[in-house]
Parts: sequence; structure tokens; C-alpha cells
Amino acid sequence: MRANFAKAAAAGDEAPLWFYAHLFLTHPETRQLFPVSMAHQRDRLFAALGEVVARVDDLDSLVPILQQLGRDHRKFGTVTEHYPAVGASLLATLEHFDEEWDEALAADWTAAYELVASVMVQAADEMSDQPPWWDAEVVAHERRTVDTAVLRLRSKVPLPYRPGESISLETELRPRLWRYYSPANAFRPDGELEIHARAQPGGPVSTALVRQVHVGDVLRLGPPVDHMRFDPDSDRDLLLVAGGTGLAPLKAIVDHVARNGAQRRVDLFVGVRLEEDLYDREDLTRLAQDNPWLTVTVAVSEDEHTQFAHGDVGEVVARSGPWGSREAYVAGPPAMVDDTVGRLRQQGLPEERIRTEVFAPSRPGPDVHGEVTT
Repeated sequence: MRANFAKAAAAGDEAPLWFYAHLFLTHPETRQLFPVSMAHQRDRLFAALGEVVARVDDLDSLVPILQQLGRDHRKFGTVTEHYPAVGASLLATLEHFDEEWDEALAADWTAAYELVASVMVQAADEMSDQPPWWDAEVVAHERRTVDTAVLRLRSKVPLPYRPGESISLETELRPRLWRYYSPANAFRPDGELEIHARAQPGGPVSTALVRQVHVGDVLRLGPPVDHMRFDPDSDRDLLLVAGGTGLAPLKAIVDHVARNGAQRRVDLFVGVRLEEDLYDREDLTRLAQDNPWLTVTVAVSEDEHTQFAHGDVGEVVARSGPWGSREAYVAGPPAMVDDTVGRLRQQGLPEERIRTEVFAPSRPGPDVHGEVTT
């Protein structure tokens, strides 16, 4: 199955184009589940399939992913009857790109897909008493830099989530394009949450959130996904390292500690290229002043004359250690995350106490429709 999937994946854009053409021609009713423009959609399916194929012989890790997919797909209007249509087009695509396709391989893929579909359908059915999405009004929109905005949303029905979790978001300006954002505050009973958005080149949703969404607009929010796996029951002191809008989930962790009575020491490092990139400076200053258990350190990498610490944030973190007794959460661009994690490992921080979230313009999310963006 892996070898067969690799042949389709090697065809590049041809494979997803062939799949969607087959799906929409044989089952035109499925077209309404997808965005008008498929330019940002075509590679999502094979990214998700790649995750499934990689874990096809490891059900312990695969089943939770499939369950999350099933719960999450309710927001697209996916129903049980859609799964056979997708399965038929998937098998037709895999056969089309493999000259060695035979009945045995078809039987294996049929059995695997039926298992995948059954797990997803069951997980969706178990959530039938929950809404497929939550409507949230934009109650504040602040343009902090040319390409960064902070939005405050208030969901009409509170959407429960944990610090570090991400929530998919859709705006009517970009219908059926869902993107994942991490709230910058812990859950509040009034349903209010803060979102940090950075407009990405070619990013239709992030650009709309920064430049076109206004107070009073209503967004749709999907169910939360646990990317960072924050442990609220631990009593270890925390090391939080942020780059860009990776600051958002780490602020949610700080907010959680503050709301639950500070029993932990927290060091928050925020990395930027230039001081003007520090879009949340006022609130970071307030947090440090209001919470004596919190230390905020800003690292500026491209200005030697800065009033803040100079250097890449991973470098500043390393020279401020040691951190061997901490739990570390690192969120930001891929290179920053890799550099910081590498330095922490060199200092002896165990890998099981380092949790990360990569914020990248085109990272596939946990479904075939969306992606994690900033």
C-alpha cells in the first residue's frame, strides 16, 4: 500500500487533479463541500492520506487521528453517504497511477478505507449532540503591524478548548476555506477568545482576517485540535518560547496559570527580527507587571542596538538557562522551533518535556480541507 501510494504521490498535481475530477463527475453533489477555487485545496487530500498511510500499521496512533478527522469533518457538511463516493474515487486514482495494480491491492485498499471511514463516521456520530461549528462575532479588530492583526471574538455558544489547542476558522469572505488558529487566552465562560493573525503571501484566509474582516462580522469556529498537548495537571515550572504569532498559544498557557492560581514559575521568551515586529508589546508588558511569577524576555535578532536581548531567540534562551527542570513549549516558524529545541536538548532537557507547534504558511492541518497558518 505504501509503494502504491508513493506512485500516485510522485505524480505531483496530476494525482489530486485526477481524483477531484473523478469525484465531481461521478458524484457532483460533493462539489458543494469544497471551496469555489481548488487552488489551495488540491494537495490537502494527499497530505492527509500520507499521514494515514504512514501509520497504517500502527492503529494506536492512527485511530485518534481518524477520530479527530471524523469529528472535524462535520463542519463541512460531510455525512455518512459521502464516504463511499470518496473511497471509490480514491481507489480509481490509485489504480490509474499504478500499472501493477491488481485485485489483491484493491482488496487491501478497500478494507483499509472501510476501516478509516467506519472510525470517522462513528466519531462523528458520537458528537451528534454538539454543533458542527460555533458562530463567533468579531467584537474587536486591531491592526498591530502592516501584516498582523489581533482579533477578539465572542462565540454565541461557548466553545470549550484547552490552552495550546487550535481552532479552525472560516469567514464568509472565503467560504469553505478553513484555517487553524490558536487562541491567545484560556477558555472563558463568556465565549470570548483572542486570535492573532498574520497575512501570508498568497494566504486567502489570513489576508482576509488582517485586512478585510471588521467588527460585527461573524466567523465560524470548528472543534479544537490538540497540537501542543499542554498538561494542565503538571506542577513543573514552565519555559515558553515564541516566534511570530506562535506567541498566541503560549499566552493562553500564561492565562491558564494566572486563572488557576500561580503555583509555577513561568519564563516567556519572544523572538522577533526587529523591535517593530513586536506586535503585542503592550500586553506583554502588562502581563509581566501583573504577574510576579512571570518573566518576559524579548530577543531581537537583526538589530544590535536594541534595548532588548540581542540574538536569535533560541540562542538567548540557551544562554539564560539552565532549563533542565522545566517543561518547555516552543511555537513559531520551523527554523526557530528546530534551533530552539536542539539547544534545549543539548542542555539536557529531556525530549518528552519539550512540546512544539510549527507555525508555517502551508503546513497541512488534521483534515483534507485546512492547514495550520498564522
